[in-house]
Amino acid sequence: MDTVIIIPARYASTRYPAKPLATLRGASGTLRSLLERSVIAGRKAVEQAGGGIGLYVATDDTRIADEARRVGAEVILTADTCRNGTERVAEAIANAGLSPQIVVNLQGDAPLTPPHFVTALIAHMRANPGAGIATPILRCDEEAVRNFIADRAAGRVGATTVVANRLGQALYFSKEVIPFTNGKGVVDGTVPVFHHVGLYAYRPAALAAYTRWTPGPLETLEGLEQLRFLENGHPVDVVEVTAPGAKFWELNNPSDVPLIEGYLAQMGWD
Repeated sequence: MDTVIIIPARYASTRYPAKPLATLRGASGTLRSLLERSVIAGRKAVEQAGGGIGLYVATDDTRIADEARRVGAEVILTADTCRNGTERVAEAIANAGLSPQIVVNLQGDAPLTPPHFVTALIAHMRANPGAGIATPILRCDEEAVRNFIADRAAGRVGATTVVANRLGQALYFSKEVIPFTNGKGVVDGTVPVFHHVGLYAYRPAALAAYTRWTPGPLETLEGLEQLRFLENGHPVDVVEVTAPGAKFWELNNPSDVPLIEGYLAQMGWD
């Protein structure tokens, strides 16, 4: 396997404890845990890529490990000292003795991730051997921007937005809505806000470097792990993806559950 997909999952989330075990109702009414839906998303990506890709859940909690095994996923146990998903993925690779060329971090709070987001990221890394890390971005529609602004107005820490340069590299990621649109969804005929999809592909060398760096002030203030790369001068490639007819939203807060369930119903996902 030249590529592995790791789903990092922890029980002790500050904003949403036990989040991976939260249940979400599908289009026909079927209840599945967030972790199971994340594993399903990963399996769809492996299938679309033509197989040959390993898929694992990395966790420090026996309850999450039990749920992963219940849905037939392979588990890699990690320490409870991992501060974020990237650190957990790095430790999982080391603990399992894996040596892939590409490591994909499919975060366990994005059950609506279409498989082509993952395969586009893998394709980018394979086509650009000098890329150390890449992540997808999705141009928002007006509804998404309104949801972002509503979250911030209500004091909820919600989805992440990103701005990039003309070279296809991230300039900054934020929990605020960037760039500034003065509350508008459309500016000069276009939606200028990009949703950062919680998904990464790394080279093992980039992962190893990440674990040697200490969190910087921007990572700490925003609570965004990927800023550690930017704060240490390491470029992050952005890969623009599209999702025609689909909706994308992460489960960040309990209030996101009905929104995601509504999207599952709209798309007919069970």
